[in-house]
Amino acid sequence: MNIAIIGYGKMGHEIEKVAKAKGINVISTIDPSASDAKYKEINGESMNNVDVCLDFTHPDCVIGNIEKISKFKKNIAAGTTGWYNKMDKVKEIVKNAKTGMIWSGNFSIGVNIYFKIIENAAKIMNKFTDYDMFVHEFHHNQKADSPSGTAVMIGKILTDNVDRKKKIVTEELKRRITPNELHISSTRSGSIPGTHIVGFDSPADTIELKHTARGREGFALGAIMAAQWIKDKKGFYNIDDLMDDIIGG
Repeated sequence: MNIAIIGYGKMGHEIEKVAKAKGINVISTIDPSASDAKYKEINGESMNNVDVCLDFTHPDCVIGNIEKISKFKKNIAAGTTGWYNKMDKVKEIVKNAKTGMIWSGNFSIGVNIYFKIIENAAKIMNKFTDYDMFVHEFHHNQKADSPSGTAVMIGKILTDNVDRKKKIVTEELKRRITPNELHISSTRSGSIPGTHIVGFDSPADTIELKHTARGREGFALGAIMAAQWIKDKKGFYNIDDLMDDIIGG
């Protein structure tokens, strides 16, 4: 498989390292601001012989990248976060191009196992109304968005499976939270790769589910797995489709 890495920062370099270790050809690295990237832009030359593009860039440019990649009929694994309000537009781009795309706010296999654990816990907690719940995440001080895409995905898992939680709140609260709201809060500091905590709290006790990333390797491994999975597919998918293939829906 031949891949192009779009966004050649720390994550892009980690993906390249993992890809090479797995015998996957990195034939293009694309980044307008990285001096060591092979190409500055997505064009015919940088897309030549590419099977799948992996986008780990910035929410401000990811939609434009998807449009350009789709014009060259290349499949996409998108790990950039912060663009989900444009989801319908991206689905239309992929549909019209008759290509394949898989996206996730977090490609880490460990995190996606964590998602499944949260889903099962949420279904249990739906039956125990004494328990309220919260989500808190920690990331490094260079992260472009807040809350993390992973935290938003966790919030959706909880609101989809707990009847009493209808709305996600991510801003600073200067009022009393209502019973139907789920609060997602964030901390940005230092070099933290990513920590997410889901808490279930009652008057009697607190239960916490926590995932801590040690570095970027887990994200890169998952991104490569996603690229391999999407290579010959058409249509719009997310990481749940990949996980369901592995462990069953």
